[in-house]
Amino acid sequence: MPDVFEKRLTVGKEHIDQQGHVSNVKYVEWMQAAAVAHSDALSWPEDRYDACNLAWVVRSHRIEYFQPVFDGQEIIVRTWVESMDKVTSLRMYEFRKDIDCKPVVKAETNWVMTNTETRHPCRIPQDLRDDFLVDS
Repeated sequence: MPDVFEKRLTVGKEHIDQQGHVSNVKYVEWMQAAAVAHSDALSWPEDRYDACNLAWVVRSHRIEYFQPVFDGQEIIVRTWVESMDKVTSLRMYEFRKDIDCKPVVKAETNWVMTNTETRHPCRIPQDLRDDFLVDS
């Protein structure tokens, strides 16, 4: 079973768009931040990737919105790695107003592992797979 990472956020005025709810762009920023925090928690901080000449790049995002979130509301971001193949990884996200409520947003990102020297896709190392508890 994949490791699930959770982070609690409080929505501020700076997260709100012209319609008065959390901006669509803010969810993408929070997805990126949650992925990085999850990686850090699993002993894969940025300097470890740098030492291995590795970096994740986004191939695609998919986001589905169920209900708006407003200023002052607290949300929980849940993320996990759903799958990995040779060079790509599918990461899932759920945003909830409360741990027992239905999701307000569900999303996924398809990440590609790249070699930072060649800037080409490369194989995901086995130790990284093992640390994220993904069945390959």
